[in-house]
Amino acid sequence: MARRPRVTASVEQIAELRELARSTRRDEADRARAVLLSFEGWTSAAIGTAFGVTADSVRHWRTWYATQGVEGLRAAVIPGPSGERGLQALSLAAAILAEPVQNRPNWTLPRLQAEIERRGGPPISTSRLSILLREKGASAGGSPATA
Repeated sequence: MARRPRVTASVEQIAELRELARSTRRDEADRARAVLLSFEGWTSAAIGTAFGVTADSVRHWRTWYATQGVEGLRAAVIPGPSGERGLQALSLAAAILAEPVQNRPNWTLPRLQAEIERRGGPPISTSRLSILLREKGASAGGSPATA
């Protein structure tokens, strides 16, 4: 037999949970919806099936909510590099690729990477450059990237 959820919420907390359930971040929204469903009597297994996660994950979310409140369900900001090097390299790459086509080499990722560094840009790997170009809808060939 399923146990009743041990977590409780005030009217204000339920309003916060409903607001978080509309988050553009799916992970946050799913956690908030799971806690709201647990208030309605859903079991961890049923919620896990509905969200495609394990029942243990749902239990973790309830524990986070019980110990930290709604803030415990929010996505954590993971420390790491700011991404400025990539943005600098990408802006240089855009300028290079926008130059006239006459008398210029065909751009491959290694050539583009070398040209970025030659023009004083930050060092960047070809794999990272490829990812940045794809995210921005460009490619080293000058035409839009394919999906």
